[in-house]
Amino acid sequence: MSSYQRIDRISEEVRREVDAIIREELGDPRISGTFSITRAEVTGDLRYAKIYVSVLEDDRRDELMEALKSAKGYIRRSLGKRMIIRYSPELIFISDKNIEYGVHIAKVLADAARTEENGHGNNESES
Repeated sequence: MSSYQRIDRISEEVRREVDAIIREELGDPRISGTFSITRAEVTGDLRYAKIYVSVLEDDRRDELMEALKSAKGYIRRSLGKRMIIRYSPELIFISDKNIEYGVHIAKVLADAARTEENGHGNNESES
C-alpha cells in the first residue's frame, strides 16, 4: 500500500471520528444546527489535521467555528482514544464554503432558466 493511500485512509477515518465526537460527546450549545465535516487532510507525519467544516446557517458560522476551536483539545484527546495511531494530530478547523457556493450557483442557474423561459414566452406571444 502506498503512503498516499494510507494517509487518505487515515484522513477519512479522522473525518468520521471527529464528526462523531462533535455530535455525540460535546455538550456545547454553540455547536448545534446544520453543519457538516466535509473532509479532513492529515499531514504525512500525522502531526496535523485540517478539518473542513461547512455551516449552512451564515449567522451561526463564526459562533460554531469559535466553539470548535475552543473544544479542539478535548476533540483531539477523544480522537486519540478512538484511533490506534502513534500520534493524535493537532486539529485545525477551517470554514468550508463549497456547499454554500454550490447552493448559490444553483440559485443563479435556476433564476437564469426562469428568466429565459419568461423571455421565450414573451417572444412567442409577440410573433
